[in-house]
Amino acid sequence: MRHLTRVGHQLNSAPARHTGRRCRQYHPALEGLEGRLLLATTFTQTNLVSDIPGMARTTDPNLVNPWGMALGLNSGLWVADNGAGRATTYDGTGQPIPSGSPLIVTIPGPGGTGTSTPTGVATNATGGFVISSGTGAGPSQELFATEDGTIAGWNSNVNPTRAITAVDNSASGAVYKGLALGFSAAGAFLFATNFHAGTVDVFDSNFRPVRTPGGFRDPNIPAGFAPFGIAAINGDLYVTYAKQDADKKDDVAGPGNGFIDIFDTQGHLLKRFTSQGPLNSPWGMAWAPFQDFGDFNNALFV
Repeated sequence: MRHLTRVGHQLNSAPARHTGRRCRQYHPALEGLEGRLLLATTFTQTNLVSDIPGMARTTDPNLVNPWGMALGLNSGLWVADNGAGRATTYDGTGQPIPSGSPLIVTIPGPGGTGTSTPTGVATNATGGFVISSGTGAGPSQELFATEDGTIAGWNSNVNPTRAITAVDNSASGAVYKGLALGFSAAGAFLFATNFHAGTVDVFDSNFRPVRTPGGFRDPNIPAGFAPFGIAAINGDLYVTYAKQDADKKDDVAGPGNGFIDIFDTQGHLLKRFTSQGPLNSPWGMAWAPFQDFGDFNNALFV
């Protein structure tokens, strides 16, 4: 079982050192929930939707091995159904939407055929990342990374039920486990964690590969660990690392098998966020807002 950890911001009294890049005067610190006995805030878990009958309020057979989640622009919560090769959408109660005719989007495999294994999801509100099919074209509203080494975009006016492959690095053995959309002075970029190669692959708004000045390198990450999850938080990129199996395709779970780094969008390492401890193949990250989370205000959940 993977542990939930909580991160709370900690103020620094010393000013941030100027490096020529944007600096922060605070960074988060990690605290394990199991070690905090005085927390007054409690939460109740509600199972909203599952592919297993009787497990949740709603049963959806498409929700097989769900990975990434992202709030759509006007289309509820998008979920990458890794085991089904699809993406599905839900409202806040776990009901598939639109009601009566739920949106189910197929994520194509390499070469644009069959189905793929989606992992990370990113919502795009820019005019970039344009996809086309036949006579239709438009900016991707949702973007998906896959373990097959592809990135696909979806636009409701281009193809309402199928994403369009925009990047295909399957021939090189790429295994994309996570996806984030971030911004720099040069515009919007996609950042995909290539677990097989041990890199963060970057693409501009035309899906062209980009080399960043920093290269998303951390020389102190032990051999055998690779970028796994990624999230754009407060203008930076938080990258998790997990231990690779022999084929460098899947993670090896185990207590302490994980690290988290903070990078800027130019790939410069800003800080080692946390190392090992309760981390066990960390992947998903969510930042809690300042209000309505009690003891967990301004916390990062991993």
